[in-house]
Amino acid sequence: MKHLIIYAHSNAESFNHAILETVVNTLKEKGDEVVVRDLYALDFQPVLKPEDTAAMRAGQTPADIKVEQEYISQSDTITFISPIWWTGLPAILKGYVDRVFAYGFAYTAGAEGINKLLTGKKGFIVNTHGTPNAIYDEIGMTAGLKITSDTGIFDFVGIESVGHLLLGSIGYLDEDGYKGLLKQVQDTVKTVL
Repeated sequence: MKHLIIYAHSNAESFNHAILETVVNTLKEKGDEVVVRDLYALDFQPVLKPEDTAAMRAGQTPADIKVEQEYISQSDTITFISPIWWTGLPAILKGYVDRVFAYGFAYTAGAEGINKLLTGKKGFIVNTHGTPNAIYDEIGMTAGLKITSDTGIFDFVGIESVGHLLLGSIGYLDEDGYKGLLKQVQDTVKTVL
């Protein structure tokens, strides 16, 4: 299996980085091939500019977008790892989706509706947030985040969502709490990927 991990956290010492290491190590232990695209380390430009759209319509996809599209094309599974900031994806990850999951690459539209061009791939998401999970569950935020990412991004382009972990109370747990979450990540990766 070829796994592509899109990682979006600006702090190399973050718990998200520990999640990244856990996912990578677990996949490699299974003998799978793993590619990590660290958007901050790449200094990925998240803003979809008019010239990007014009170039893609002319069949001249900008080089930075084309590189990412090739990684997606070559992968069997795509994993997003990021925090939830202001109840959504970090701007750099949202911009990655805006620019890379482009019309003509990830989907097209026709008389029958949306043509999903990334079918046959699996998608997995791990998000962290500071709010306790029980509160996010109660106010509908957990369901909302799953709809916007699993359905609104992955399913829209044909990627089958195989799991979405939302890990809450980050910043407020003790060492055992964080170890427990990493074990949950490891066990989930072994099960769904």
